Amino acid sequence: MGLVVVTVDQRDSRTTPDRIPDAVEALADVPFLRAVERTAGDEFQGVLDSPDALARVVETLLRQGVWNIGIGAGDADDLPPSTRAGRGPVFLAARDAVTAAKSSPWHLRVVGEHPATRPLETTIWLWAAVLARRTSRGWEVADLVTEGLSYDETGRRLGISSSAVSQRAQAAGIVESRRARELVVDLTRCLLGEEPS
Repeated sequence: MGLVVVTVDQRDSRTTPDRIPDAVEALADVPFLRAVERTAGDEFQGVLDSPDALARVVETLLRQGVWNIGIGAGDADDLPPSTRAGRGPVFLAARDAVTAAKSSPWHLRVVGEHPATRPLETTIWLWAAVLARRTSRGWEVADLVTEGLSYDETGRRLGISSSAVSQRAQAAGIVESRRARELVVDLTRCLLGEEPS
């Protein structure tokens, strides 16, 4: 059974407040196969079998900008009800990934034996570079567009012109981000043994 395990470690946890409760709340509507659980004082972990769910997790955590993100891809020996009790190659890969993430670009690594592992990691790094340049105004537009609003509707909601929305969207890299997300989903499908869309 192909799975993805995400192991996430808070950066600078000794000098900053505990951010895990907020992260878990932000991920509450993501369909994890096994629920997110704190696995250590400054670390949490979840199990996924959905390509779209992984993209949502990655975008949420990159947006927060305070995490070392380890993504392990592979099989599990057994999948007990509790994430913390999981064993097998995919859990070991996630552990290796979060350790390597501490000194990696964008504090994120993907580890696994599938040939799509490296392209997935590269795509996420490029996506992270797009998201990192996004301002609060850019996120404001991106969030409304993601909800399904047109640029005109977004402009009315924000009290700005549609051309101003377009300028913010371009600066925020909304189109590039959408393409990167689609590629992350397709590459994750490959990792999980599914056919790409």
